[in-house]
Amino acid sequence: MKRVFLIVLDSFGIGQMPDAPAFGDVNVNTLASCAKSEHLHIPNMIAAGLGNIDGVTCLPKVESPTGAYARLTERSMGKDTTIGHWEIAGIVSPDPLPTYPNGFPEEVLAPFRAATGRGVLANAPWSGTAVIDKYGEEHMKTGDLIVYTSADSVFQIAAHEDIVPPEQLYEYCRIARKILQGKHGVGRVIARPFIGTPGNFKRTANRHDFSLEPSSDTLLDVLKKAGKASIGVGKIYDIFAGRGTTDHVYNQSNANGMEHTLHYADQDFNGLCFVNLVDFDMNFGHRRDIDGYAKALSEFDAWLPSLLNKLGDEDLVMITADHGCDPGYAATTDHTREYVPLLILGKQVKPVNLGTRDSFADIAATVADMLDISLDTPGESFAEVIL
Repeated sequence: MKRVFLIVLDSFGIGQMPDAPAFGDVNVNTLASCAKSEHLHIPNMIAAGLGNIDGVTCLPKVESPTGAYARLTERSMGKDTTIGHWEIAGIVSPDPLPTYPNGFPEEVLAPFRAATGRGVLANAPWSGTAVIDKYGEEHMKTGDLIVYTSADSVFQIAAHEDIVPPEQLYEYCRIARKILQGKHGVGRVIARPFIGTPGNFKRTANRHDFSLEPSSDTLLDVLKKAGKASIGVGKIYDIFAGRGTTDHVYNQSNANGMEHTLHYADQDFNGLCFVNLVDFDMNFGHRRDIDGYAKALSEFDAWLPSLLNKLGDEDLVMITADHGCDPGYAATTDHTREYVPLLILGKQVKPVNLGTRDSFADIAATVADMLDISLDTPGESFAEVIL
């Protein structure tokens, strides 16, 4: 193969994994929740075999799928963006990244306050919109930074753009990233800029993630070392701490990310275009907006043929996810521990059921095979089965 477009529909889970209760998730299913919405219209993914995947009962099955399809199991001990993407790229993380249900300890906050010269507000798990509603006005009066976390391994810093310009906020995140290593090595430090006035605060598109570096070479690293293209669209550059990409671009929205993907599809390259579309998770999953999630899936599905029409004989598209975030799950607003789908489309792809795979890392092993590079990963390639 010449080009692989690997698209992550961020948080598009398809049903809870057996160990989901240990992660606090019971009867979770992102796809099934979206299927209850009258706004879900995804004929292209259904035609590709989404409803034929093991365990999917909320969608119709088709007799002659247009693609290969599978259910992927997350072997890593987590349900967050960083661990999920790392596993897609070939690294299985047997130990969970640290989380802070009671907020961050003084051994983290004291050096952070000293280095930034600013105080800290909140310091607890919060919804990102609720925390700025609660502390935004005090932040504007004092200049103290709103520091919070979630059920995920994240250290998030919210600041009003008029009080702390985004570039300064990014520098504070770099400071935090240097502090948060070792036992406090959270998956991501996240800048969360916002604007507006008390009672009318709104987060902006200037979010920026500062990830922990992967523990070993990923699919992106080996592609770059082999002289092949390793293109990141959306959060990919940040998730891998800037490692392994030969080109990258950020997204302002799902629609913007799909535009970027079409732009790269018009280019002649040999390698991987790795795309993250985060609106599913950020705007709809965490906010428990079933109709919004369903509409976003429908918009992606309607766009998909425009990408498929640009594929050459040696190109293919893989569509998957990194974890779940069930918009119908009322117990929390956090990610959910779920299987994820894999749909594979291309002129050389045989329509076959790949069953339930043992790891997201099977994607990395397969892409490495198809692009003729060597990757040390526990994943198992299915390249010979689908081509």
